[in-house]
Amino acid sequence: MTHDFIDLAPLSRAQGTVRLPGSKSISNRVLLLAALAEGVTEVRDLLRSDDTERMLEGLATLGIKVEALGVDAYRVTGCAGHFPNKRAALFLGNAGTAFRPLTAALALSGGDYTLSGVARMHERPIGDLVDALRQLGADICYTGNEGFPPLQIAPGNPVGDTVRVRGDVSSQFLTGLLMALPLTGRTVVVEVVGELISKPYIEITLAMMARFGVQVERQDWQRFVVFGGQRYQSSGAVYVEGDASSASYFLAAGAIGGGPVRVEGVGKDSVQGDIRFAEALASMGARITMGDNWMEACAPASGKLTAVDLDCNHIPDAAMTLATAALFANGTTTLRNIASWRVKETDRIAAMATELRKTGATVEEGADYIRITPPSVTLASAMHPAPFVLQGAVDTYDDHRMAMCFSLAAFGGATVRINDPSCVAKTFPDYFATFAKVAS
Repeated sequence: MTHDFIDLAPLSRAQGTVRLPGSKSISNRVLLLAALAEGVTEVRDLLRSDDTERMLEGLATLGIKVEALGVDAYRVTGCAGHFPNKRAALFLGNAGTAFRPLTAALALSGGDYTLSGVARMHERPIGDLVDALRQLGADICYTGNEGFPPLQIAPGNPVGDTVRVRGDVSSQFLTGLLMALPLTGRTVVVEVVGELISKPYIEITLAMMARFGVQVERQDWQRFVVFGGQRYQSSGAVYVEGDASSASYFLAAGAIGGGPVRVEGVGKDSVQGDIRFAEALASMGARITMGDNWMEACAPASGKLTAVDLDCNHIPDAAMTLATAALFANGTTTLRNIASWRVKETDRIAAMATELRKTGATVEEGADYIRITPPSVTLASAMHPAPFVLQGAVDTYDDHRMAMCFSLAAFGGATVRINDPSCVAKTFPDYFATFAKVAS
């Protein structure tokens, strides 16, 4: 593999077992909560990736003591809600799971901070979170375009006990707000305006907050009450689950390439909503089995997946994998309620439509949906090969999930060239080597 492209030879079979890297969503939540807690926390099985590196660097800049203990393990000495450094400049790359929660925590921390990232991060909206924090008395200024990073934070004057935040753009706004509210020391009610998207990610947030001793009362996904007087407390050691979003690529490979392909590190009792990708794959005909800490996928008995029409609000990241799996399904697949794709690492609806069309697929895109009809020379599974010629290399738009999703296209019977494969470092640095172990 080079930094420019990787060529994936035609694949005919997928079989084997994969140990998943840690969940990005859980990893960065745990790191921040451990930093805000009273006491020392050992974080085990942490995801090592660009996103977590940005969080670790940010915490170090704020004066948090973080010690590496060995493979994927760290000891974090918490600050009991008071960052040692009250003046700092943080560069957070394109790590939304670091930028949004740190914005909220620092806005309620009584210090002077600047937060910036790469050019794409400065195109990702943050105005709804800033508006919510300002309702609580936070002093936040935009140093570039209104509503977008970079940000300048100054000590504010805490006020109010009710805050309203939009829920229909990114669940990370609500996550950041909820995680920061215990720093106020008082009871605050959060009211969600509009439909709350990506609810499973909020469930992760609530579960991680509870792990550190803070309870949130949820009222039908429209109101959240964070009671005053609660402080984060270390629970000693925290083990990070395997990443359920990353599991989707291997489960899909098993469904397309015969299987069985088993993923270890996440199972039926996971707190991550993306395990429901397995249900979506089953609705396409895949044979799915699960245990406490594993999931496994095999191709349908017929050897061919069936198209679905699916609301993907609950699995926004893993739904991208369904888009490439749709190339191997009989019929037209429609993925709905995916407006959040537009404000991710790239405009994922536009990017996915552009790259899927290179296979000869017919693709229709809307504001919040994508519809995929496989090419007339169907990208068939290894059970029913029908080679095709990809019209040019797959562009990845500096988006890790685009690169990983399109590895599945190699089951179409022709070589697939993927540009900028190193972008997978955001969540899964060893992805292509791991994929090669189960796909041949």
